[in-house]
Amino acid sequence: MAAIQYYDVILKPVITEKSMAGMSEKKYTFLVHPEANKTQIKEAVEKMFDGAKVAKVNTINCDGKTKRRGMVFGKTAKTKKAIVQLTADSKEIEIFAGL
Repeated sequence: MAAIQYYDVILKPVITEKSMAGMSEKKYTFLVHPEANKTQIKEAVEKMFDGAKVAKVNTINCDGKTKRRGMVFGKTAKTKKAIVQLTADSKEIEIFAGL
């Protein structure tokens, strides 16, 4: 496996009711690279968003769903989500500001 750069770690933000409720506590949810670890996720958030200081990172591995078309079974791609908790004195992440 090639080394994952910090700009490859975070794929996109997760926009759900539960993730929006967590933003009041400075918890942000991102879809991340499946092979990224917590240290790489912390580094990527701090480099990509100015003034953000990460307190902790929780990760969730989600298996792909089983889908069927006729008699053929298959699976969708597996994903990984990260819930990033910022410190109290860090700045908010601007991409979520207008939501």
